[in-house]
Amino acid sequence: MRWVAPRIGLIDKPASRKVHVIPTPLGGGVGIWCGVVIPLVAAQVLIQLWLHEPPKWLPLELAEHLSGAAYRATELWGVVAAATILSITGLIDDFRPLSWKLRIALQFGVSAAVVMSGVRASIFLIYPWMGILLSIMWMVVLVNSFNFLDNMDGLSGGIGLITSTTLAVMMLTKPGDPHWFVGGFFLIVAGSLMGFLCHNWSPARIFMGDAGSYFIGFSIACMTLLGTFYTPADESQHVILAPLCVLAVPLYDISSVVLIRLKEGRSPFQPDKKHFSHRLVALGLTKEQAVLTVHLTTIITSLLGLTLYAVSTWNAAVIVVACVGCILLLIAILEAAPRDQP
Repeated sequence: MRWVAPRIGLIDKPASRKVHVIPTPLGGGVGIWCGVVIPLVAAQVLIQLWLHEPPKWLPLELAEHLSGAAYRATELWGVVAAATILSITGLIDDFRPLSWKLRIALQFGVSAAVVMSGVRASIFLIYPWMGILLSIMWMVVLVNSFNFLDNMDGLSGGIGLITSTTLAVMMLTKPGDPHWFVGGFFLIVAGSLMGFLCHNWSPARIFMGDAGSYFIGFSIACMTLLGTFYTPADESQHVILAPLCVLAVPLYDISSVVLIRLKEGRSPFQPDKKHFSHRLVALGLTKEQAVLTVHLTTIITSLLGLTLYAVSTWNAAVIVVACVGCILLLIAILEAAPRDQP
């Protein structure tokens, strides 16, 4: 895509609201998409070939999961297809900016379709329709969270790598009941983002664009809904808060930016430099230091999310969540500090 993008006019040019100073190819999202879909297609082919007669060298533990993987293939490809639709929407927007109202309408439409197909969370709610609405909002918010984070070299891709890796660990190390389907998907996403970051780290040679941020945000949102963070066998329901802890920084960033824009009487989707990373640069950090700071805070909240699986009481869980809250308050203090530039 670094070679293709300039030849088809897929270039992100410098502007007042952007931090890069030279034209940079877009289309990294296409590479991310390929890095996820091609391994999934290869795995699907192998599953079909081995389903009825697994090779003798295949470990029994893996062979036992072939039927389950084949059973969930429809669910998997439904999510991938929906994420691809949004990725294509983002790619079109990369070529020629679309109205934010049209983009939001498509996000809600695709999210609603996926939720109605069964990808949703009940989260202990009495009324199923509440779970449906919250699931749709969760998808739309995460799509835009990763899109908003795509404002500096390596930022959105790094956050995606950290969160997807942490969520994979949660799924694959769950005591007595590892979730191979969701955990495996998160690992593939992490692998694709790791490859992308080799080209996107400062100074970036390619950007993911809306095509990449939409695909990653929607995929992570869907898989967190499909992942079973709590079962009756667990000691407490507090582990359901784990994905909120892992994704606390992206959720805080979009919430604070939207509130600032609304307070100033502007559209919540009007680009500016109000993000956490921009404010860190305004305080005197370099762009690389700002990105690493956001990464570090995300790693901390992710580790705290993992800690929820190690505590067995709500009192201990409250302390963990309070620590995440303190991290977010620290971010808020840094954002409110006097700045050298608007």
